[in-house]
Amino acid sequence: MNKIITAQAAAQWIQDNRTVWLTAGGGGINEPSTVLKAIEDRFLQTGHPANLVLSHAAGIGDKCGGGADRFAHEGMVRKVIGSHWVWSVNMQELARQEKIEAYVLPQGTMSQLVREIAGGRPGVLTKVGLGTFVDPRVEGGAMNARSGDKLTELVTLGGEEYLLYKSFPVDVALIRATTADEEGNLTFEHEGILAEGLAAAQAARNSGGVVIAQVERAVEKGTLRPMDIRIPGILVDAVVVDPGQRMSLVTEYDPSLSGECRMLLGEKLPAMPLSERKIIARRAALEIRQGNIVNLGFGVPAGVASVMHEEGQDGYMKLSVEQGITGGIPSGGSNFGLVYNPEVIIDAPSQFDWYDGGGLDVAILSFAEFDRQGNVNVSRFGDRVNGVGGFINISQSARKVIFTGTFTTGGLSVDCEDGALHIRQEGRVQKAVEQVAQISFSGSFARRSGQQVLFVTERAVFELCEQGVVLKEYANGLDVRRDILDQMAFAPVIDPNLRKMPACLFRQGRMDCFQA
Repeated sequence: MNKIITAQAAAQWIQDNRTVWLTAGGGGINEPSTVLKAIEDRFLQTGHPANLVLSHAAGIGDKCGGGADRFAHEGMVRKVIGSHWVWSVNMQELARQEKIEAYVLPQGTMSQLVREIAGGRPGVLTKVGLGTFVDPRVEGGAMNARSGDKLTELVTLGGEEYLLYKSFPVDVALIRATTADEEGNLTFEHEGILAEGLAAAQAARNSGGVVIAQVERAVEKGTLRPMDIRIPGILVDAVVVDPGQRMSLVTEYDPSLSGECRMLLGEKLPAMPLSERKIIARRAALEIRQGNIVNLGFGVPAGVASVMHEEGQDGYMKLSVEQGITGGIPSGGSNFGLVYNPEVIIDAPSQFDWYDGGGLDVAILSFAEFDRQGNVNVSRFGDRVNGVGGFINISQSARKVIFTGTFTTGGLSVDCEDGALHIRQEGRVQKAVEQVAQISFSGSFARRSGQQVLFVTERAVFELCEQGVVLKEYANGLDVRRDILDQMAFAPVIDPNLRKMPACLFRQGRMDCFQA
């Protein structure tokens, strides 16, 4: 049976009041854009499908009405469960205006949850999220006043606490691949990630739902190598072909991002100018030991890869990305999640299984604010839903986690001279606060689990210890009272052996100080 149909015909398959699982990544990565537009067009013309529940494990969109925002119309959705909302600004606004139910759950746990749904199991049982805003004793993942569903449940097994993320039926799975044959078998040779596409397709089929796949091209049945097929045709109901399908919003196709070939990386990793971001990336990089398996988050942490390249240490560590990639150099900006010269690409649920079990030696992540308890907020600011992506899985499970960011924000200006830092203009907003607005990372959970936690800024380094947040290092050229303590909303513990940050952080040229 030939399963190839038009996007408009595929949109007709989605009925009102259904639960849709959308697999993709932010910035148009692996996004079935043509199918999503057809679904949106149908709703704008007919008012259907309406009253949907939309679930997505990763942030999906382009900040310009694409991705998850194709569903961001009053009446089209009633509830959204997503790990990350920054890419879908229109959906954020619906949540802010209390026009939809809005929930945030960890990206990794959501990708695992759809696999549990496929297997007919009650949900994901895990310690991921304990003590954070997804814990039902805190906020339960609800992001506005009208969101009253209990998506998580506290469970005690063997005297230990766990969270149960509850399963629910999936009526429609929307996925994307590169090639489909007439029977719907799918290969991913021009994709940079696999996401949780297989699990989503299995979940929809076993829930009695439908699976719609978008691809770049179609071929005759029997012409695809069985070992290349990532999603079998028995799971796929309809295939939509878009010959103009892009790898991402900004990349038509780059073979070094799919693993088809390897490229020289020098032009992709130019030396960073000596700024507060480079100082932070340098200091974070000094925490890495040779052979460590490291995850780099979005923003300042991405600069660590550039620093290591500049230092001639590309092989010093092995980078790992939550989307399922090991090796290579992570891309940045809207291509975050793709990797240049990847060595291995597996599905996201399996990658997060490994992360959750402690597979990462070091995670270098951003912070928006932290407090005296060592809690970190990256997920909520005022009444806007941001979400966390894979932050909770990664930050709670890595053996060592390094939170990075500028010490203040809003007008901060610094420069370096002779191995010292000079603050030309202080930021207007303090980021070391008495209590974070939302707990994305639980300091108390980290202390109980014996995790090593550092906070690295351009002017100071703190460590989370039993007595709280401890000031361990400060930059040469600064006054500790004026430039650090007076810029905090709480008084940290001061290490009796307080020392200066390495002078090499504040000088031009290579540092040449990595340890084996």
